[in-house]
Amino acid sequence: MQNNIVLCGFMGCGKSTVGKLLANRLNFTFCDSDFSIEQREGCSISEIFSRHGEEHFRATEKEVVKELSAQKGLVIATGGGVVINPDNAENLRKTGLVIFLDVTPETVLKRLEGDTTRPLLMRDDKETAVRELLNCRKPIYKTAAHFTVDANHEAQKTVEEIIGLYRSDSL
Repeated sequence: MQNNIVLCGFMGCGKSTVGKLLANRLNFTFCDSDFSIEQREGCSISEIFSRHGEEHFRATEKEVVKELSAQKGLVIATGGGVVINPDNAENLRKTGLVIFLDVTPETVLKRLEGDTTRPLLMRDDKETAVRELLNCRKPIYKTAAHFTVDANHEAQKTVEEIIGLYRSDSL
C-alpha cells in the first residue's frame, strides 16, 4: 500500500479542494505544499516570487517536497509546478500514489476568474498564459503521475474516482 496520495496538476485543477475531501474520507492528514512554503517563508507565494524570485521559490519547494515525502498518511496537494523538477516527482512517487488532476483551459479560466494571487498568470492575456503553460506542463504531469483523473467536474466525483484507484492500487 502506498503511504501518501499526491495530487498534481495545473493551478485551478482542484488539488486543494479535492485533497481536503479525500483526506477527510480516508482519515489522512491534508497538506498543501504551497501553504507549507508560505509558513516556512513567512509570506505568500506572490511575495516570495516578487521578493526573491522563482529560483528561490523552487529551491524552497524542493526542500518542502522532500520533507513531506518522508512522512506517511498524507494527502499532498502540490503546487502547479512541483513536478517540473524531476527530483520532486521522484521523491513524491517513492512514498505516494501520484494522481494528475487533468482539466481543460476553459475549466482553469472559469475557476480562476478574478483570482489575482497567481504570479505566473499576472499577464494581460490570461487565456494565452493558461493555454501555453498547460500545454507545456501536461506531458510532465502525465509522466510524473501513476494515474490521470478527469477533474473538470465536481470535486466529489473526482474524490470517488481517486479512492477507487487508491484501493485498487493497494490490493
